Amino acid sequence: MSHDHHTGASATLILATLLTLAFAGVEAAVGLWAGSLALVADAGHMVNDAAALALAAGAAWLARRPPSPRHSYGFGRAEFIAALVNSLGLLALVAWLTVSAIERLQAPQPVQGGAVSITAAIGLAINLLVAWLLSRGEKNLNTRAALLHVLGDLLGSVAALLAGLVIAFTDWTPIDPLLSLAIGALILVSSLRLLREALHGLMEGAPFNLDPETVGQALAGVPGVASIHDLHIWAVKAEQPLLTAHLVVNDIAHWEGILVASHTLLAERFEIHHATLQPEPMTRTVTWREPPEHEHEHD
Repeated sequence: MSHDHHTGASATLILATLLTLAFAGVEAAVGLWAGSLALVADAGHMVNDAAALALAAGAAWLARRPPSPRHSYGFGRAEFIAALVNSLGLLALVAWLTVSAIERLQAPQPVQGGAVSITAAIGLAINLLVAWLLSRGEKNLNTRAALLHVLGDLLGSVAALLAGLVIAFTDWTPIDPLLSLAIGALILVSSLRLLREALHGLMEGAPFNLDPETVGQALAGVPGVASIHDLHIWAVKAEQPLLTAHLVVNDIAHWEGILVASHTLLAERFEIHHATLQPEPMTRTVTWREPPEHEHEHD
């Protein structure tokens, strides 16, 4: 991947972030003035998305920093920490929205439907523009996640727009807190998923797209390998899995060929490009024959 490509992706993310943030400020201000919780909820959603976009841009920048002797893995872990902070902020927002919406349903407040509709419509247009910018750019985990956020945002803007129109034409104000609860539910689902991924990564979990059992069996199938133990798979940053394993080999003299075959298998089949493999000789028995078949069944 060329540097220009990276710079392009980052520039797109930064532009998308600024657009989203600038408008979220406008939306929150109008929402508070017009008395619309749905608009404030959508602004909250947009701020979160801007945070997600900013984190994506920041993580892309940090991840490009070369590893140092002190940080030998580089700074990819920043993505997980960012995602953790982001998801906790979101959960706080959902809690506030829920409480506010329930209060509103008990004591309805007047809402300026017209102002809400116009603001939400502009928000929708900005979200469409950001989605278009992101979908044109280069696809990686970060930009894909950012695009998903923006699509969730589109739904939020549509909900706020609906609330504004319903109030403008019918004066039925409970639609506003009801739709803000719907936006809250949207945010809740995405933030819980984000929280799970962040915690899983920080707890050194094996990436969800890799099954350690399958990887272990594949490695054990490399010619010359008798068995595998101490297999560890984790990731410093998303899409960059690391692996360590001890390989018990039939003949240590063939280690070089086994090593090449193992690295090739890991790279081609599992996209694992950073593996540390340690050879161990078979424990010598008095006889040199192969063990009988039935002994293998207990492995």
